[in-house]
Amino acid sequence: MLVGLVLAIREKGLAQTQVTDIVRHAGASRRTFYRYFADKDACFIALAESLFELVRSEVEAAIDPAAPWESQIDAAIDVYLSIIEADPPLASAFRHHLPALGERGLQIERDTMDRYAEMVIRLSSTDQMRRSGVAAATPALALMLIGGIDAVVGRAIAADEPIGELGPAIKDLFKRSLRPA
Repeated sequence: MLVGLVLAIREKGLAQTQVTDIVRHAGASRRTFYRYFADKDACFIALAESLFELVRSEVEAAIDPAAPWESQIDAAIDVYLSIIEADPPLASAFRHHLPALGERGLQIERDTMDRYAEMVIRLSSTDQMRRSGVAAATPALALMLIGGIDAVVGRAIAADEPIGELGPAIKDLFKRSLRPA
């Protein structure tokens, strides 16, 4: 069903997508849909949770812990932005519709930000980073960095601007924030 929802979003956008579109793309029945989801919003929430975790794990997997710290930052940012840029309709749907789902949507956003911040803390605390003189990011710094990315990416999505062009500025922010003293 989640793939069906992705295909429907790409075809019509989330607002115009109906359960019939989702099941058509999924090759399933409405009955099967309702066996798993109460409604389209519940399916969208499940998709958000699944894809947000997949993207985070892809970003983390792209980082070579033996590489210089600057290269680790470059790799993480490049992968993140390329994933977002690869599917503008999906990125836009998450950006615009998740907050509209109320507390549940906002909680998913907060949890996702927290997981990314935890990843920044963990990755900035590796032996390679310490040997390079990089101090581990504090929780506040990590959340500010992730929040900054979220804000500029969100603006670019809303303005239909190329996401990849944000790469140099985001990398610079991370490197300046984590640069050895």
